[in-house]
Amino acid sequence: MDIRPCASRRRGALQGNARRALLVCRKGYDAAVLRHNTQKYISNLTTVAASPMPDQRSLDYQTAFHLAPIGLVLARDRIIEDCNDELAAIFRCRRESLIGQSFQVLYPSADEFERIGARIPPIMTAQGSYADDRIMKRADGELFWCHVTGRSLDRAEPHAAGVWTFEDLSATRRVAVELTPREREIAAQLVTGKTSKQIGRILDISSRTVDVYRARLMRKYGTGNATELLQRLLGQ
Repeated sequence: MDIRPCASRRRGALQGNARRALLVCRKGYDAAVLRHNTQKYISNLTTVAASPMPDQRSLDYQTAFHLAPIGLVLARDRIIEDCNDELAAIFRCRRESLIGQSFQVLYPSADEFERIGARIPPIMTAQGSYADDRIMKRADGELFWCHVTGRSLDRAEPHAAGVWTFEDLSATRRVAVELTPREREIAAQLVTGKTSKQIGRILDISSRTVDVYRARLMRKYGTGNATELLQRLLGQ
C-alpha cells in the first residue's frame, strides 16, 4: 500500500495548524492575547507529538517567541524562566545572563521592585492583566521609560506563572533628570493623567504627599505648572 498521499495530507494539516498557532501569538503583541493561550498552544504541540514533524512545530513556536519585535518574558514567581533576544537588546545584556534572574535586576531600586510587585496582584486578579509605563534600568545603568504588560496563566495567582512584554519608549520619552525612587513612581502615575487623589490611593499615600512630590518634579524639570510638567514627562 502506498501511504505517501496520506502522509502528505497529514503533513499539510500539521503545517496549517502551526500557522494558525503562530497567528495566535502574533495577535498578542498588544499583550491582551499574547501568551494568554500559551498553555493551550503548548498542549496542541504535545497532542501531535506522534506526528512525523513534531520538531518543526516546536521550532515554529520558538521562532515566534524569539523573533517577536517586542521584549517577551516567561516568568514564574517573578523569576525570568525564559526571554527573547529583543528583551536582552532593550536591557543591553546577554539573553543568557537574564535567565534565572529575578525581575529585580531590571528595576532602578529594590524598593520599586517591591512596591510595584505589591500593586500587581489585585489588578491582575480583577482584570486578568496588568499594564503600566515605568522607569526601568538597563544593564549599563541607564534609566529609561518602558511600557510593561503582563498576563498570568492563573489570575488567582498573579505572580505564579505568566508572560510579560516590555516596550522601550526612550525614542520618544527620555529620563531627562535624576529622580528618587518615589519621584519615579509619581511620574509614572502622572503620565497616565491621574489626579493626586487617584495616585494617592494607588501608592497608598496621601494626596497631599503626591502634591509635594509633584512640586518637586516641577522644580527639577523647570516647569511652571502641571500641564508643562506632563508635557516634559511625555517628551513633548
